[in-house]
Amino acid sequence: MTQRAQPGPGRRTLLGAAVLGTAGLTAAGAASGPANAAEHRGAGPGGGHGGYRDLPVPTVIGHRGAAGYRPEHTIGSYQLALDMGAHIVEQDLVPTRDGHLVCRHENDITDTTDVAGHPEFASRRTTKKIDGTALTGWFTEDFTLAELKTLRATERIPGNRQRNTVYDGRWEIPTFEEVLRWADREGRRRGAPVRLYAETKHPSYFRSLGLGLEEPLARLLRRHGRDRADSPLLLQSFEPGSMRRLAELVATPRVVLLSGPTERPWDFVESGDPRTVADLVTPAGLKWIASFAQGIGPTLDLVVPRDAAGRLTEATTLVADAHARGLVLHPYTMRNENAFLPADFRRGTDPNAYGDVFGAFRAYFETGIDGIFSDHPDTALLAAADFGKR
Repeated sequence: MTQRAQPGPGRRTLLGAAVLGTAGLTAAGAASGPANAAEHRGAGPGGGHGGYRDLPVPTVIGHRGAAGYRPEHTIGSYQLALDMGAHIVEQDLVPTRDGHLVCRHENDITDTTDVAGHPEFASRRTTKKIDGTALTGWFTEDFTLAELKTLRATERIPGNRQRNTVYDGRWEIPTFEEVLRWADREGRRRGAPVRLYAETKHPSYFRSLGLGLEEPLARLLRRHGRDRADSPLLLQSFEPGSMRRLAELVATPRVVLLSGPTERPWDFVESGDPRTVADLVTPAGLKWIASFAQGIGPTLDLVVPRDAAGRLTEATTLVADAHARGLVLHPYTMRNENAFLPADFRRGTDPNAYGDVFGAFRAYFETGIDGIFSDHPDTALLAAADFGKR
């Protein structure tokens, strides 16, 4: 979309956010969506006047909060991302057995909570096949919300982020409604709506269990006034069908997540749709996505592929092709550690040491992307500010 190329105020706003630690959240925008009475109401608790079209470019999205510094998907992680100045804070949503939406990257909570240390839940450990993959552990859909609230969050990748383990046990698993209330409070305190980015995880799998995500999510969005086209919230999913279903329920902007080129969205697998991600990033595929969504969230490798040695190659045409169809691009995920960076930006031999992350950000920003998910929002904000000064 053409807004991507506009220099000036958006990037200067970024610099202010990085220095002052403000939310950097501003006025309203419009997005395509269903005919919905919510689009014509005044601002509710979540506030209008926070549409995605008014985001600074490049937009910095706090990936699972500030996951580089705190255990992911905790209020502590979300608060730190917001205090650092992230323009949007991300949540992943999975259900409990009694139908509440909670914030976890996966329904398998083995590696992100202390559930293994609770003998009363030892018998809940089981093996399930989720989206074609067999997993063994403990799963949110086997717990009531009250039971999950007895657990505490832990660092998901302690081998990479040992310092984050000092916060193990400090926070509980938040419900999405609790996060919406937190965002409402912070928005009132800051005088500007706090933007959220909510992902439906494994929606086909949960629908098969009678725990569909979209309807309860839509009810929460309506309750908190975040169901409009200019709401300070974006929805996302790796399953296009989930975004199409939500398009019928709310006008909140929607983003289709895209993984590796040979992979197929799981709802395509179940329905027999033969298309792969490679098909969806063609002009025809992007046109189809634009019929029900406002953006795409591709893996960074779809924007700039890596060679066999892990070094960046030439950028694809994905950015230009998506913008030509009015779609914004928010690729994922930038992390500061060598282990996660392209090989040409790693420094030294310690995989957990920080590499030339500013160089990597610059390479991705130069492609014209509209924003980026980052585990380290403060680094991303400084990189974006540097990029805006060119």
